[in-house]
Amino acid sequence: MTVLLLGSGGREHAFAYKIVQSSLCHKLFVAPGNAGTNQIATNINVNPLDFQGVKEFVLANQITMVVVGPEDPLVHGIYDFFKNDAQLKDIPVIGPSKTGAQLEGSKEFAKQFLVKHNIPTAAYDSFTAETVEKGCAFLETLQPPYVLKADGLAAGKGVLIIHDLHEAQTELRNMLLHAKFGTASSKVVIEEFLAGIELSCFVLTDGKNYKMLPTAKDYKRIGEGDTGLNTGGMGAVSPVPFADVVLLEKIETRIVKPTVEGLQKDHIDYKGFIFIGLIIVKGEPMVIEYNVRMGDPETEVVLPRIQTDILQLFSAVASQELDQVSLQIDTRTAATIMVVSGGYPEDYSKGHAISGLENVTDSIVFHAGTKSDEGKVITNGGRVIAVTSFGDNYAEAIKKSYQNIAKLHFDKMYFRKDIGFDLT
Repeated sequence: MTVLLLGSGGREHAFAYKIVQSSLCHKLFVAPGNAGTNQIATNINVNPLDFQGVKEFVLANQITMVVVGPEDPLVHGIYDFFKNDAQLKDIPVIGPSKTGAQLEGSKEFAKQFLVKHNIPTAAYDSFTAETVEKGCAFLETLQPPYVLKADGLAAGKGVLIIHDLHEAQTELRNMLLHAKFGTASSKVVIEEFLAGIELSCFVLTDGKNYKMLPTAKDYKRIGEGDTGLNTGGMGAVSPVPFADVVLLEKIETRIVKPTVEGLQKDHIDYKGFIFIGLIIVKGEPMVIEYNVRMGDPETEVVLPRIQTDILQLFSAVASQELDQVSLQIDTRTAATIMVVSGGYPEDYSKGHAISGLENVTDSIVFHAGTKSDEGKVITNGGRVIAVTSFGDNYAEAIKKSYQNIAKLHFDKMYFRKDIGFDLT
């Protein structure tokens, strides 16, 4: 197979790492990729949102499958673009249709889907600029803290959790009347706050059958002890220690199964990944959010644990025969630690040379915000590199990643030193 992978982050490097290991892989192109994908595949200068450009490349290079990493091309309808094009319709795209991608593209769509299919989630209502004062009144009916979510895509930053009622009302007005998150907050979902422990659940589905992938837990805050600003993720571990057989059974029965059946009932084309953000409240799983692709940095701990040939899995998704493939999982623990640019998630500088990559041993280095420049690897984003390690337990896997991070250097490099602190 000749495969085109869309995206440029740590998640895409992890996908590339697994795809090139496949016995079915003849050649892998990544658009646009990063310095890490450049070492194992062929990076191409095509924007994943330029569907016409993607089409021209696919036809010119006899691409036999397209794997979509990030959410943007899915929300903009790349699956439908292929399906509705006479020249492209027989080339499988791993990712949901535009309607399916609304599970991530619109918080309101996701909440309506959850309620319609009796999947446990927090009580909510949604508001626009016209109904902003009704929203302020709705906040008065809730107990603090208050959860405000921009309806559209806001790069993981469109959720506010506020303890003070008046501050929550002010922020609601900022989002709806002053476009705090641009067009993403032209509609805002207000939710009741759920107290519990969070967990990421990943599902691969062909629209009819599904496989539950290993669980993972990520660490979103920039500061140690889970303090400070939210980020795209500072580290992750897999599996999650508290996700025992009883809890996994509840997640599958009450959430995963009704989600896949709901997609079928609603006639939504969905061939790809579903990321389900869960919160466990007094032992009961509830859905916080859906994403329509793999999470990052969870991908960097989940994919290395999958031992089944990934292109065999994707081919089964394309032909709706996922039930014919058995999913083999490495039983060891995996941990990944994110190395970021100083100042992230706010202002940071790019273009710093990274040294020490060749000294890493017994860990996998996944590039995220990097690029190649005259033979050197330089920083090109906020989250720069993820270092993933295996161990017989959390402590061992985490320790190994930290030992290898100590070999790396770039100007103003930062990482959390307490990933997994709550597990030991």
